[in-house]
Amino acid sequence: MDILYREGRAAAGEVLERLPDPPGYSAVRAMLRVLENKGHLTHVLEDGRYVYRPIVPRNRARRSALQNLLQTFFDGSAEKAVAALLSESKNPLSEDELERLSRLITDARKEGR
Repeated sequence: MDILYREGRAAAGEVLERLPDPPGYSAVRAMLRVLENKGHLTHVLEDGRYVYRPIVPRNRARRSALQNLLQTFFDGSAEKAVAALLSESKNPLSEDELERLSRLITDARKEGR
């Protein structure tokens, strides 16, 4: 999906070329088909090949993926996810980052989230 969001549109071969550690061509085609069946992509036939493009806005796909990640690995808990991110980070957070996180927490308290 990242490649399609970045490029706007691409055929399976183009997606394969842009993957850092690519699987086989048939695996890329299968994944594109799955993403299309789930309603994330659409395709058109151009010069005898399917050219795919995303139909779900990136921010909506991001939210959906994040919700799935939270449910699958953190029992739906944002707190557990943040704790895991903080404990697994290889680089300590800067003072600016800590301040931004603190403001987000304060804002969430005010909004009752």
